[in-house]
Amino acid sequence: MFAIIAKRKAWFILSVLLVGLSVAAILRWQLRLGIDFTGGSLLEVTFPQRPSVADVRQIVQEVSGEVSVTVQPIGEQGIMVRFPHVTQAVHQQLFDRLAKDFPGAEEQRFDAVGPTIGDELRRKTLWAVVLAVVGMITYISLAFRKVHRPVPSWQYGSIAILALVHDLVITIGIFAALGYFYGLEVNAPFVAALLTVFGYSVNDTIVVFDRVRDNLLHHPAANFDELVETSIRQTIVRSTNTALPTLLTLLVILTFGGETIRDFALALIIGIVIGTYSSIFVACPLLVEAQRLRHHRKH
Repeated sequence: MFAIIAKRKAWFILSVLLVGLSVAAILRWQLRLGIDFTGGSLLEVTFPQRPSVADVRQIVQEVSGEVSVTVQPIGEQGIMVRFPHVTQAVHQQLFDRLAKDFPGAEEQRFDAVGPTIGDELRRKTLWAVVLAVVGMITYISLAFRKVHRPVPSWQYGSIAILALVHDLVITIGIFAALGYFYGLEVNAPFVAALLTVFGYSVNDTIVVFDRVRDNLLHHPAANFDELVETSIRQTIVRSTNTALPTLLTLLVILTFGGETIRDFALALIIGIVIGTYSSIFVACPLLVEAQRLRHHRKH
């Protein structure tokens, strides 16, 4: 097995590059927010023979009176329409018109979210992220309280959160790019996926850190670089075997699942891949760097 700690500068460069590109994508394109955050209406209709996007857009604009309308094909026979909030009467009028012009049309779903609910969801999302981060730092610091050398216990928690931020920024950056190039929107399922990545990423990092802690307790005089490298080798198979079955399941959902769950599955796939990478190639090398900086300050 190749050395991970010895080549940590290469992993740092790769991670900085990925994070830099992700931040640039977020700042340049931003996330394409769905109606869960912005408020509005979403109508999904299937047809025996799908009409053109232009024809559906024209009908929606005529019936609703709205110019800002997004129409996109989904699956083989479906059309999804997103537009500002409309009343139930206008919604029924719109579907009746589609059913009249395109016989056999069937409504699959209609969602209406007010702007107040969208603002509330944004606030709750921010609070959920903040509370999760604080809780994780506190838990990891307590779990590693018996390990004071050569790295203080609180730094384990800080590094785990830093690796987590690395994972989330890259995931969000990829979705910003997908939103710009493919019109992919983020809604409540995306938030659920990010929070799931929170737990998965930190859990994977803690498994490696826990092995480092055990090896430190049994071999306190060992070289820290070699000890961390040994800990990675002892846990890398476990991390890989845990991630692969999950990814295979998510790939099946992404391929055969419905439109409403595919974005959730895609976010989890990206997050789990990046999270597995960061727990081994980012978190552990950062732990070694923290120890080196602490050693240099003392001498």
